[in-house]
Amino acid sequence: MRVKLFGLLLPLVFGLSAAAQVPVPSPVQMKIGVGGPMTGPDAVFGSQLRFGVEQAIEDINASGGIMGKKLRIAIGDDAADPKQGVSVANRFVSDGIRLVIGHFNSGVTMPATDIYAENNILDITPASTNPQITDRGLETIFRTCGRDDQQATVAAKYLASQKGKKIAFLHDKTTYGKGLADETRKDLAALGVTDVLYEGVNKGEKDYSAVVSKIKASGADIVYWGGYHTEGGLIVRQMRDQGVAATLMAGDGLASDEYAAIGGPGVEGTLMTFPPDPRNRPEAAEVVARYRAKNINPETYTLYSYAALEVIKQAAEAAKSLDPLEIAKAMHSGMTFKTVIGDFSYDKKGDVTRADYIVFVWRKGPDGKISYYELDKQS
Repeated sequence: MRVKLFGLLLPLVFGLSAAAQVPVPSPVQMKIGVGGPMTGPDAVFGSQLRFGVEQAIEDINASGGIMGKKLRIAIGDDAADPKQGVSVANRFVSDGIRLVIGHFNSGVTMPATDIYAENNILDITPASTNPQITDRGLETIFRTCGRDDQQATVAAKYLASQKGKKIAFLHDKTTYGKGLADETRKDLAALGVTDVLYEGVNKGEKDYSAVVSKIKASGADIVYWGGYHTEGGLIVRQMRDQGVAATLMAGDGLASDEYAAIGGPGVEGTLMTFPPDPRNRPEAAEVVARYRAKNINPETYTLYSYAALEVIKQAAEAAKSLDPLEIAKAMHSGMTFKTVIGDFSYDKKGDVTRADYIVFVWRKGPDGKISYYELDKQS
């Protein structure tokens, strides 16, 4: 009994020493949800979203976090599937996550953002360009990228300038791909240009020989592709195999160096609409250097994802609140955000107020590798 009593008294007698051994609680953390295709054919873009947010979290935490709270990432793999995207959104809700960056595919972002809006979760997509995402007027839904109707206008003007060229339209039937092709086709028709072919193909297919035959029969000089780089690369490769020399033109879904790996040498000359490469912005120089020190190429939507978290931090600090609704109010206020992709503000829909799409061409660079470069620049 004495031994037992002595054991119970020890922590009291030596209270100071015992207290010194109690682990000190870590700073309060806040989860940032990242939803995107971490697996599947679009996984390269899911990685970009993850890399963007991971580096932003590292940098923001190093400077004290957001309003004293350190951040940590919570990944949701939607596999580019709308149903899986809904599952990810519901899991974020049940996990109490109130700030989300994602998703990538417009067809996934549309249903996922319905759930986020219903639950007052702030979501910024770095990549989904379908106009309906913000046209629905959802208070807590934003993007750092542009819209399909903006890049369609740029593409249509370029295509209309190619006098005497026959233009075919091809899309992958997705919310993004068909939406972009239809917007471009509509703008081109308004400029007095009629296409010679309009076809849809299934995303994920491997054999496009039938539609390539139709392209060949149409005599098209340019094929406008509404879709992603995976199928786009296969289509170009199969076009060249059938002796079709038509130039492919597409939107931002093509913007991955994987396109050249899939399509081979025949992708040279491909045209693409995308904003000026954010990796070349002076505002991004230090962050890009940190990525490259980790052997990560921050291409396409990496820096757009990084910028999304910069926006959240600046808006939260302006609102003096971590409440998503208060952050959204600050974002809608017209304040200017300083980010790695440049300075911008938001309109009442949740779209950035600048529209800076330009035309890129795929060609060999100084290193001999095929990648995308601004059309009017030689290096």
